[in-house]
Amino acid sequence: MRLAAPITLAVLIAIWQLVCMAGLVPGYMLPSPLAVVQALVSDWPLLCEHAVTSLIEAGLGLAAGVALGFISALLMDRFEVLYRAVYPLVVLTQTIPSVAIAPLLVLWFGYDMLPKVVLIVVTTFFPITVGLLEGLRSVDPDEIDLLRSMGATRGQIMRHVKLPAALPQFFSGLKISAAYAIVGAVIAEWLGGFSGLGVYMTRVRKAYSFDKMFAVIFLISALSLLLMWAVEAVRRISMPWERGERKPQ
Repeated sequence: MRLAAPITLAVLIAIWQLVCMAGLVPGYMLPSPLAVVQALVSDWPLLCEHAVTSLIEAGLGLAAGVALGFISALLMDRFEVLYRAVYPLVVLTQTIPSVAIAPLLVLWFGYDMLPKVVLIVVTTFFPITVGLLEGLRSVDPDEIDLLRSMGATRGQIMRHVKLPAALPQFFSGLKISAAYAIVGAVIAEWLGGFSGLGVYMTRVRKAYSFDKMFAVIFLISALSLLLMWAVEAVRRISMPWERGERKPQ
């Protein structure tokens, strides 16, 4: 049922509104949905200005992370020694919380856009690299041997067999990275900056404007969903054979 998720969300919002109207939770701790919508509407122009900054940071960091992850996955798939040497380090980077890295990046690169972009690259690099690498290495070796016996080059094998086989995992990682990009930008902006949704959140938190806090949280969620939907649209365009496989089902 396609309406299951919207109905569930509407029910939760209605319960939230009723709880606030009944006074079960103080208004300064949990603003009502109506108060959040009012704050979103009243601060919409300012939120849009901050959102543009965060989206630029997320876009630059995501593009750099995808490029770096794509190249790293191709090199590790090509050279087994490089895979054994680098892959454990790639996994190790995910054990370090991004919140712990952010202060160091601000200290090293200042309060401009560069530390935010670097943090997003670090955050988005892992899903892209691991997803694409697992897809490349999942190809049947017998299929590769067959193509080699027919005179296919490494580039032809990569283009016609490995990359198509790895696209599902690649886009799955890209969808995760798209959501991480916005979150990474906001986390980096918490620690300093002049514009961005994270800077806005810090300011309204100090003013105890929790209705505006919830408004910006909803906006961040909406932007993350939009980026994920954009990735899904690109996936459908890049993998038209999936639609053909689903139609008979």
